[in-house]
Order: sequence, then C-alpha cells, then structure tokens
Amino acid sequence: METIEAYLDRKHREIGLLNDCLKNPRRLPRPRSVDEVIKAKFQLAAMLHAEHALQDWKATETAWSGSACPTSGPFAFSYDYQRADLTVTGPSFYELEHGCISGTIYSASGMAAISTLLLASASSFANGDILVLPGSYGETLELIERFVPSLRLVPLKLPLPDAFARIGTPRILLLDSCVSAGAFEAVLRRDGAGLDLLVFDTTCFAGRSGRIRRVLRWTKRCKLPVVMVRSHNKLDSLGAEYGRLGSAVFVSWSEQGADPGRSMVERLAADTSNAVRLLGGAALPAHFPPYVGSDAYWALTKARVAAILRNGRHAARLFARELASLAAELHFTHGLYVTLRAGHAFDEASARQAAEAMSHDLSRKGHPIRHAGSFGFDFAATEWFHDATTGRYSVRVAVPDLPTEPWSDLAAAIAEWWRSNQCRL
Repeated sequence: METIEAYLDRKHREIGLLNDCLKNPRRLPRPRSVDEVIKAKFQLAAMLHAEHALQDWKATETAWSGSACPTSGPFAFSYDYQRADLTVTGPSFYELEHGCISGTIYSASGMAAISTLLLASASSFANGDILVLPGSYGETLELIERFVPSLRLVPLKLPLPDAFARIGTPRILLLDSCVSAGAFEAVLRRDGAGLDLLVFDTTCFAGRSGRIRRVLRWTKRCKLPVVMVRSHNKLDSLGAEYGRLGSAVFVSWSEQGADPGRSMVERLAADTSNAVRLLGGAALPAHFPPYVGSDAYWALTKARVAAILRNGRHAARLFARELASLAAELHFTHGLYVTLRAGHAFDEASARQAAEAMSHDLSRKGHPIRHAGSFGFDFAATEWFHDATTGRYSVRVAVPDLPTEPWSDLAAAIAEWWRSNQCRL
C-alpha cells in the first residue's frame, strides 16, 4: 500500500528528473495533489521540447549546417537529408540477455516500426505464414491483411498442441504484449524450434520487464531469431507522453555461429532500414526523451510500473466481483488495463460515447480520469476498444499510477458508474 505522501515524494523525484534536463532548471515545490503532478510533468515535457528546438535550430530536415551536433539528453544523432541515414548513439530501452547480438533501428512510431519490418520481410519470407494469437493488436492484423500480401495470416487457437511444428513453409510468430495471460503462457510452454522468426511487440511491457527476459530466454533455447518492436510513447517516458517514437531491435544468438538465421536477421535489418528510409518513417531526434537511461530513471520507471500493476490487480478483482458479466477481459498479460462491456453489443461510436461519458461524469466529481487513447499515465484513461479476434467492441480502462487509496476510490466509482448507467450505454 502506498500512501499519498509517499506517492507525492516519488512524483517529486520524477518531476525533478525532467526539470534537471532543462538548461536552466526551475525551482519547483513538492506537488500537493495528483492534478499538480500531471500538470507539472506535461508542462516540463513541453519546455524540454521548446528548449530542444531552440538549442538545435541548425539541425534541420536538410542538415544544411555542418556544425550541427543534435542531441537529446544522452542520445546523439547524425544524419543527412531527411534523416534517411539516421544514426543514434545512446542508452538502450531494454536490458538484453547475455550472449545476444543486437542492432536497433528507430522509427517515427511503434506502428512505423512494425509496418516497415513486415513490409521488409517480403524478400526473406515470400509466401510465408505469420501466426497470430487471439487478442493481437487490431491495427497490426489490419496492416498484414491489407498491405503485406507476401505473408499469409494464420490465426491460432488455444491450446497450441502442434502449432509451431516445422512444415517447410517459412513461418513467423507474432507475439503481442497485449494478448491474454493464457495465450502468452501457452506460447512459452511450446517448443519454438520449428519457427523461423519471432516478432515480439513489447509495447505493453516495461523495458526491463521479467516477461521480456522470459521470452528472450525462450528464443535462446529454441535458437530462434527475434525482432522486438516497440512504441516508446507509453511506458518509457514517465507518463509524460514525450513524443512519437518507435524501434525495432534485431536479436540473434552468438551460439548460432554461422547459422543462416543470423544472416537472415542481418538481411532483414538492412531491408527494414531501407523501408524506413523509403517510406519516410525515420525517427525525430526531438522525440527521444532526454531524461532516460540513468539509474534514477530506471528506479522511477520500475516503481511507477509496479504501482500500475498493483492497481491493475486490484481493479481486476473488484470488477470481477462487482461487474461479473459486464467485464470483457480482466487478465491481459501486461496488467495495464481492463475492458468492460455493456448489456448490449457496442459498436465503435457507442463504445467511444460510453468512455467519454464515464470520464466526464467521474472527473467532475474530482477523480483523476480522462478520455484518452493511450495508457501508462498518472490518471486513468478510458477509450473504446476493438477485439480484432472476436470483432466485439468494449471500453478500455487504462490503470493509472496512483496511490492506493485514491485508486481504490476511483475503481469503486468506475464500477458503480458502469453498473448504474447500463440504460444509457
């Protein structure tokens, strides 16, 4: 249990980390409320963006100035016209397993990372299969169906008795961090040696999550190359939504020696880099959070994600007890949000209206909740949610980093509002 005083002390350290990145840090008092925390962090993020633009005014899209040396905190960049050859040096957003060989390509968003990767896979996986689990991210499935004809989309069903057996056709497994806990665990219980590549979307896991380490250990045992794709605008910016940034990290294993899997990863990385260049999807230096990488950053990130996970477990128990049949999914493997259904079928418009109405009503009562299409904030966020596997719509409640008592009060208010407003939904 975290008290409000301990929470405000922790948030003061987060605010201080952002503030210290300013050329002339401000004198900031300890915040006195959740609202002050939210306001201070977003204001500081805006000030950092503005300062970056003023300091790196020579580092334009056309790189006309040879004296420009663009940086963002611990990150340094070099590039030519329109960042087509962007090179980034700086800390990793992951803690990689011993023995892996890796390289990173940054992109303008998480969807840009996975889009360019899958489009680039055409040369290495022509007429191959991409296996997808129930609950995988809907936009990724839409991308494959509409724009990646070289891959045949193969939906998997649980259990997975022989799903990964080698059959002669090149096969990629998409493992998404937004699938259910049951689907995630089912994968790690199978032998993946019959697969050719794992595409692992880590967006919903903290960069140093134990689940990422488990997946990497699994791929190492199976001698399976892996590409980790990620949106960094969720859990990597201390809830300040600093900027649109994505990456693809290409991992092979040193034990493979001259194994063709390693050369395949190298070819795929080169093709992905070219796809980022040709599609104009290069990352913006201004979107790299300047406060990442230090021991203080990792300690604060670990503490805030742990608080979100604790609050998520509390919400799952409460909603299972109080809402029963109105709970759509309470056990995503990431633990960052839950989804709620109405007594009748939602469509996208009605689900959006329900999310907006609940956020509006509860925020007017003083609760830290917003209608926002993301997660990992210091406030609860609601939005419509589409399950691409079932085709059903629901409302997603993204769990915030809040101290125990305010979150308990807000979770109870959500349950009461949802139960009482069925006639309006």
